[in-house]
Amino acid sequence: MVMERTYGSSSLGDLVASDNSSHDTTLLSRSSSRQVKVIPLQHPTLSSSPSPFLPLISRWRSQFSSMSPFHWIELFFPCFKWIRTYKWREYIQPDLMAGTTVGVMLVPQAMSYAKLAGLHPIYGLYTGFVPVFVYAVFGSSRQLAVGPVALVSLLVSNVLGGIVDSTDELYTELAILLALMVGIFQCIMGLLRLGWLIRFISHAVISGFTTASAVVIALSQVKYFLGYSIVRSSKIVPLVKSIISGADKFSWPPFVMGTSILVLLLVMKHLGKSHKYLWFLRAAGPLTAVVVGTTFVKIFHPSSISLVGDIPQGLPKFSVPKSFGYATSLIPTAILITGVAILESVGIAKALAAKNGYELDSNLELFGLGVANICGSFFQAYPSTGSFSRSAVNHESGAKTGLSGITMGIIIGCALLFMTPLFRDIPQCALAAIVISAVMSLLDFEEAIFLWRADKKDLLLWTITSVATLFLGIEIGVLLGVGFSLAFVIHESANPHIAILGRLPGTTVYRNIQQYPEAYTYNGIVMVRIDAPIYFANTSYIKDRLREYELNTDGSMKRGLEVERVYFVIIEMSPVTYIDSSAAQTLKELYQEYKSRGIQIAIANPNQEVLLTFARSGVIELIGKEWFFVRVHDAVQVCLQHVRSTQETRTIVDPPSEGEPTLFQRLWKQKRDVLSTSDLESGDQEPRLVREIERVVQTPEMQPSLLQRLWRESECGTDPQSEPLLSKKP
Repeated sequence: MVMERTYGSSSLGDLVASDNSSHDTTLLSRSSSRQVKVIPLQHPTLSSSPSPFLPLISRWRSQFSSMSPFHWIELFFPCFKWIRTYKWREYIQPDLMAGTTVGVMLVPQAMSYAKLAGLHPIYGLYTGFVPVFVYAVFGSSRQLAVGPVALVSLLVSNVLGGIVDSTDELYTELAILLALMVGIFQCIMGLLRLGWLIRFISHAVISGFTTASAVVIALSQVKYFLGYSIVRSSKIVPLVKSIISGADKFSWPPFVMGTSILVLLLVMKHLGKSHKYLWFLRAAGPLTAVVVGTTFVKIFHPSSISLVGDIPQGLPKFSVPKSFGYATSLIPTAILITGVAILESVGIAKALAAKNGYELDSNLELFGLGVANICGSFFQAYPSTGSFSRSAVNHESGAKTGLSGITMGIIIGCALLFMTPLFRDIPQCALAAIVISAVMSLLDFEEAIFLWRADKKDLLLWTITSVATLFLGIEIGVLLGVGFSLAFVIHESANPHIAILGRLPGTTVYRNIQQYPEAYTYNGIVMVRIDAPIYFANTSYIKDRLREYELNTDGSMKRGLEVERVYFVIIEMSPVTYIDSSAAQTLKELYQEYKSRGIQIAIANPNQEVLLTFARSGVIELIGKEWFFVRVHDAVQVCLQHVRSTQETRTIVDPPSEGEPTLFQRLWKQKRDVLSTSDLESGDQEPRLVREIERVVQTPEMQPSLLQRLWRESECGTDPQSEPLLSKKP
């Protein structure tokens, strides 16, 4: 639907009459009109505006009403979804193979990560047992491998080491209590669907944190290579000082064995990644390291190499977590571990779900991890989450469903029941090599190189987070990284991008004149686009920028009649998704300020929510419905008519002064403006009349004939489809 509005402007005949009349004669102009086609903007009615909660309630109602009993079971027990559609002939073999492979990989890794957490190796096996089974039932990912991981183990060691000595029984009780608290936090966040909160942490912060943590983890394991104890710390300076100060206690046998096993692990991992047919080498690396180290100890019995020692045999017993009096001091670490679970586990799970062609709800996934940690805490497990390396191996091994996770748990259970006597002679340096080789993948210096090329601001975030984590500790590093990340978000939101718009030649498209230098603006009209929601925090900034643009439009090309000031400010609001009451009040104040200086505001392309806010706050009534447009081009054409009418009236009434354009120049300029605009709307990048006349406008002997033709057309009108003005010889 197109609506036509007519705006009057002085005719060319009036201009000629004014040129031949006395200066003190009052001129009555015969008005001619040019029709401007404007698409009407549909204004909302307040009485019919729906509640913002109705669509959400309606969507939930329709979703719940369409759920069958099977869907309700799948909601509480996600495993039922793959059990109901399990293809035994296709899935059973890859699931069992993948579960066995990762289970064999998990046994030595679990003991290694428990040592990193400051716990006895048996608690690593406990953490890889019950939580794995529980997650297979309540978790929605079919390839995620749950259990102890290096980063969470470091966090446990860091917080508990500042409370009690690792040799104390209280240390183990607090680790188990921490698992319960983490599980509760994860369940609450999953039920309340608060997983979106983690979006405020940028990828640069995550990369900087994991890189620094990998360095700290590797340095904390060096003591098993060197043969002497070093201080327990999450800061790099105390670790390095402790390593240097104890150099006189250095022992060669553990260093040679640990280095050799580490090289073996890295080579096997590289071969497994670079050659698909050797994928099993990557999974077999940790088991190979344990077998090689144990065999060497059995044969040569080196006294300088420390061993794991006796490991209790049997499955974990049910017990309620204790020492709740320390729960308050553990809350910050529990929240941090919950965040790590969201960043690492949920991110990996969603990526694997996309690769395997099924959907995954991050909030249900978080709930499944929480239930696994809660149940694990009643069977002597410390906090667990999804492992990147084991999940990758599980996926590469062909895992199809959660049956692979159940198989992992069975492998760990068999190890606890029958194999713990064999673990007594495992060298500590072999377990340390497994940890170091695992965290090597967390070193993400390539991300810093990429950020250097792509975005210096994100590189600053990466540097701040990594340096703070290394020198000030994990908690402070994360807080600083998140703090600076939020500060950048707030700064960008409070200082939104505002573009001055210009018209692309030959089109009705308006774009940023900084991005498109060929775009031109119009004299007397300022066109801007606000590229962000408008709310209380950025209204002052937007108001200041609009005042600046009123005075300066960056020297862009201008067209239209020459005017001495700005008459209109057009604001395109297509990117504005939201506006609050403070912003509406600011717009009303800005309108009054402009009105006092004779400037009219026009609004282009606001969405329905913004229009509703304007209607409720009285902005539409104040500015006027006729100044709200669907397109910027509609607003420009209406404003051009007003500018032209105002300027022509002033030209007719005011006497010409010395040095003003001649009658011919004035007739030609106005005719060119009118017809150029008409041709531009049709898409002609170089108007036909402008092309023909500009060839001869500088030729004096041809101007009398041209003047006669312009006079006749001003009196009788002209047909845009008629032959060109200069098609006949003068």
